[in-house]
Amino acid sequence: MEKFVEIAQNLVENYGYLGILIISFTESIIQPIPPDPFISGGAIFGLSPLWASIIATVGSVLGAVVGYFLGKFLGEPIFKKLFKEKWYNKGEILFRKYGIWAVIVAGITPIPFKAVCWLAGIFEMPIGGFIIASIIGRFPRFLFVAFFSKWVSSLF
Repeated sequence: MEKFVEIAQNLVENYGYLGILIISFTESIIQPIPPDPFISGGAIFGLSPLWASIIATVGSVLGAVVGYFLGKFLGEPIFKKLFKEKWYNKGEILFRKYGIWAVIVAGITPIPFKAVCWLAGIFEMPIGGFIIASIIGRFPRFLFVAFFSKWVSSLF
């Protein structure tokens, strides 16, 4: 845990909002570490929780659009190589049954958002709805993480 705190503090001190933007962008495409710990670290180590949330959302949604188009143009074979086939099968059921709600729920919960972004492209979800759903899912999550982290850190 101590090492993680050191990494988060280093990211904030050296890269600030840009670091949060980059982490959020890459996480929506392929990178496995969610941006939440870095948003939390940013809020704890002096960045504005609101701006950290907004910037994380912008990065995440821009990355989500890249993931969407990777899914749309590279499709099922590449998805199955990068992610597990079970994610493809579950994703197909999820998208056929819930559509836009699948993106919103994945944006809020620990469901791997990057997989959902790729699947949205593979199953040809309308891009406008996908972007709106990504914002609706990601922003409240990041806002909660930032303000909750700031509040908890103020207790110590």
